[in-house]
Amino acid sequence: MNAHVSQGGWPVLVLNADFRPLSYYPLSLWSWQDAIKAVFLERVNIVEHYDRAVRSPSFEIRLPSVVSLKSFVKPTTHPAFTRFNVFLRDRFACQYCSTSDDLTFDHIVPRSKGGQTTWENVVAACSPCNLRKGNLTPQQARMFPKQAPFAPTVHQLHRNGRLFPPNYLHDSWLDYLYWDTELDP
Repeated sequence: MNAHVSQGGWPVLVLNADFRPLSYYPLSLWSWQDAIKAVFLERVNIVEHYDRAVRSPSFEIRLPSVVSLKSFVKPTTHPAFTRFNVFLRDRFACQYCSTSDDLTFDHIVPRSKGGQTTWENVVAACSPCNLRKGNLTPQQARMFPKQAPFAPTVHQLHRNGRLFPPNYLHDSWLDYLYWDTELDP
């Protein structure tokens, strides 16, 4: 038995009404308790089950492993500017040396020189590169990001998220997930 499941996790994959995950990274998961509550509130349909049930004196229900929302939730088109989303846009790699260790974010034009904290001025950078660039412009530091920073779409973040599948994927989820590691950069 998978360690994640044996600890009582029994996570439930949550699909939109169109049977696509609400998000890939992080993967849209609920606890089995939240999923069963949503079933009783008639907010979701059970699509797949685990081979495990929960019982009360009056009923028994198999634990859902995949549920779909009954009402379609329109995905947002403009992702929030967050540290995590910057890392996801940049594929969890320093934009100067490509390492994935000790990531921070760097202002291309330093804040002290009028640089803003925006999609177009921030990149993922490891601590050593960030310290080396310091308070300098790319030209002064002779350090240029591998990819010019940009405001990503939700589709671009989802595509990048698929490059980093979670450690735990239950077999019943696989028909609803598309982990394509051969995506174009």
